[in-house]
Amino acid sequence: MTKSQLIQRMAELNPHLYQRDVERIVSTIFDEISEALAQGNRVELRGFGAFSVKQRDARQGRNPRTGESVRVEKKAVPFFKTGKKLREMLNQ
Repeated sequence: MTKSQLIQRMAELNPHLYQRDVERIVSTIFDEISEALAQGNRVELRGFGAFSVKQRDARQGRNPRTGESVRVEKKAVPFFKTGKKLREMLNQ
């Protein structure tokens, strides 16, 4: 499901809201999650899952095209862990 499909579905489920308002709500939620992760915070949505940031150490990588060794700098990557309720729904 894309962001626009999510907005469309939310607008259909909430006919009392304008689609532009639903779009603003969804965008605000995503922006707040992104901002919290950028600050190194963890975001937990009970029953759905938790977003966090993991640090990947610097390492020696390999260019798959040439086979040449390359240095990969350390970096932060987003990580998502599913909540218990979501896992149960997926495994029914």
